[in-house]
Amino acid sequence: MRRWLVSALLLLQVVALASAAEQQVLETDTEDTTTANLNPTAETDVVQGDPHTWTPYQNGWELVHEAMTEFRKIKTPTYRKTRKQLGLFGALLQYAAKALPSLRASAPPQEHAPSVISGPLLQGVKLLQQSADQNNTDAIYLLAQLNFFGNYSHPRNFKTAFDHYYRLASYGNSSAQYMVGLMYATGLGDAVERDQAKALLYHTFAANAGHTRSEMTVAARHMSGIGVPKSCEMASKYYKRVADKAMAWFRSGPPGGMAIIQEAHRLSDEVGGVYGQGASVASSGINALKAGGSAHDYAAIDDVIEYLDLMAQKGDFKASFNLGRLYYEGQRGLDRNVELARRYFAAVTNMYWRAKDGRAVDQPKPQLEKYASKAAGYIGRMWLRGEGVRQDFKIARGWFERGLQHGDAQSQWGLGMMNLHGLGIPKNVSKATEYFKASADQDFSLSHVALGTLHLDQGTPDDLKIANSYFEAAVRWANIEAQYYLAEMIHHGVGRDKTCAMAMSFYKNVAEKAEPLVSSWAEANQAYEDGDYELAFLDYLIAAEQGYDKAQENVAFMLDPTQSRLPLPSWLNRQPPKPKLLQNPALALIYWTRSAIQSNIDSMVKMGDYYLYGIGTEAALDKAAQCYTGASEYFQSAQALYNLGWMHENGVGLNQDFHLAKRYYDQALETNEEAYLPVTLSLLKLRVRSAWNTFTHGRVNSIRDEPSPKKDWSLSEWITNFLQEDDNMYYEDAYEDLYDDGTIAGSDGEPLGENFDDIDGVIESVIILGLVAAILLLMYYRARRQQAHRQAEEEAARRGEQPPVGVGLAPQRPPAPQGGLFPPPGGPDFGMWAGGAVGH
Repeated sequence: MRRWLVSALLLLQVVALASAAEQQVLETDTEDTTTANLNPTAETDVVQGDPHTWTPYQNGWELVHEAMTEFRKIKTPTYRKTRKQLGLFGALLQYAAKALPSLRASAPPQEHAPSVISGPLLQGVKLLQQSADQNNTDAIYLLAQLNFFGNYSHPRNFKTAFDHYYRLASYGNSSAQYMVGLMYATGLGDAVERDQAKALLYHTFAANAGHTRSEMTVAARHMSGIGVPKSCEMASKYYKRVADKAMAWFRSGPPGGMAIIQEAHRLSDEVGGVYGQGASVASSGINALKAGGSAHDYAAIDDVIEYLDLMAQKGDFKASFNLGRLYYEGQRGLDRNVELARRYFAAVTNMYWRAKDGRAVDQPKPQLEKYASKAAGYIGRMWLRGEGVRQDFKIARGWFERGLQHGDAQSQWGLGMMNLHGLGIPKNVSKATEYFKASADQDFSLSHVALGTLHLDQGTPDDLKIANSYFEAAVRWANIEAQYYLAEMIHHGVGRDKTCAMAMSFYKNVAEKAEPLVSSWAEANQAYEDGDYELAFLDYLIAAEQGYDKAQENVAFMLDPTQSRLPLPSWLNRQPPKPKLLQNPALALIYWTRSAIQSNIDSMVKMGDYYLYGIGTEAALDKAAQCYTGASEYFQSAQALYNLGWMHENGVGLNQDFHLAKRYYDQALETNEEAYLPVTLSLLKLRVRSAWNTFTHGRVNSIRDEPSPKKDWSLSEWITNFLQEDDNMYYEDAYEDLYDDGTIAGSDGEPLGENFDDIDGVIESVIILGLVAAILLLMYYRARRQQAHRQAEEEAARRGEQPPVGVGLAPQRPPAPQGGLFPPPGGPDFGMWAGGAVGH
């Protein structure tokens, strides 16, 4: 029994090792993505006027065809990891399962495990090699793709891939030139040493041949000054080329243009930013209030759809409409499904319009007519564009007219497009303009673009100003066509001043928005969700070289070795080690830097961390301080402010100054309230160190109280402030909200409380002034009486007579010394005067 158990365990071990060594190859639900990468007759990039077009009639083309047949025999699994959250208990169970010790006995993992290919893959590679020996460009390119991307579980070999790309580039193939430039720029797999000059050279060759990704790469390098001096003109030139192709592709679609789902996003957003939720600039401060900035905005889309579907089944028309919009527009993690969207929209319209005669129901639910008209606008748009249904202008017009009954903006735009282009009805530009204006008044961006185009065609100065205003209104909604029109107006100086930087920015936005045409975002996101991080890294790297800020951060984030500063014991750290391809901190620093150049604040702080700790480069404390200062002064990063405080506290890279350290810690807390705990603990330690430094008479500048500003008032300012009514000085203002009832109102209905307050202040001031005047008058009267009495005594002394004793005069006494109006201190009469006596 024991021997049988040991044999079973060994058999299970062999099966586990075999399954672990099997490489997973990605494919979409409907089409194998690797076929797209290996299809020699379909270019993955737009190349206009490429003189080196591939042809199937080269030597060895039969072998290429046979190789593709062998590759199609390979069955690749289709799976997608769910994005639905497990919840608290699910997460606890998952972590508990990971913490349990495995019963598998295996040797330590080998970094370079031998990969053996066999079966149809081996046969296909042999056929391609035979065709490549005959200088067949298709075979050479396919072999390079297999070794670079690892399609069909082929082991990656970047050195071999570079050799094939370099050989094909010498024939003038722009796609191969682009890949050679990419490998020189990044030094992937140590196949070649990084050389930005050679990278720019090959990218320039490919860009001049019309290769779209190389055009974007050259534009990004001239914009940021990568391997070449910064040049706005050159960057604008290449971005304009890509933007022109993007607009040609966008307008080649149905009325309204191609439907684009934005796939670009930051991987760090799933955890709240580079430094985590609340600590990163992307998830703190004002960014915490922005829609789409939370960590799980896309993670729970299944839960949202499930809830809305449940409410829709209960007759909630708002839920049905929102489901229709979700499926029609699509988003990252949710593919477009126009057929399902039309069903939900039809469910809303059927609640308001009868199916028999099309008349509205007698007593609709509140706001049902509003949502029904919007749903009718979407259904009309589908018939107009032929999305999920055959294109039918007559049916589209019927739905638009239904939506028009309640002023739906999309229905107004749809009727405007039909009148403008004569889609199913005669052309009527004036009527189209009326529909567009009615829709634009509701801030519908597509109508803004249509009106702007009509005014731009007129060409008069007034029309150009109006067109510019319409385009700017549409740009607020990130409309790609409006951005292109503004870029053209600024670039050519039509209706706008020629500004290279602004034109380049608009051209760049247009180029980057055409993701299905120019980028590898969709493939990268799919590979990352499927767990093939190496393939995802390569696709993100391609987008990063094209100048996508989010892709640059993603590459650096995947390569970042410092995502957690908390060391864990080996028995708790169950995460497998990163593959060698993702262990490149020097490359991570390069892309943190490029992302920071595009005003990514978290990336700028990360740059400082790399220079501070010497990650991927030699430690440079002065550069670290510069990065933190730049991120704190202009963008107010709490993490950067805290780091500057730490550097001042410990004298690392900056002068040791406890007072400045406290100031930076305080600013970090003011910038981000979530930094309360670390700032409080740091301030506590800092105050202890500062107190000890003061006690021991240390040389470090200790914490001292900030001097409170004081102002020396003149006599006139003091009297003015004394007499001025200041509501903030009275304690009853603190209870103002508690006694706001029973306010007396005048005949005009306005409260009289404020007027009464003003009257009370005036009366009080008059009383105070009266008392001051009375006191001064009495003092003046007393002084005159005393002066008259002294004069009488002096007159009597000259005459040698006894002065008469009159009313208010004291008996004769020796003459007092002349001391003014008041007796001098210390004199015999000072005590009586001070006590308030007048005379004896």
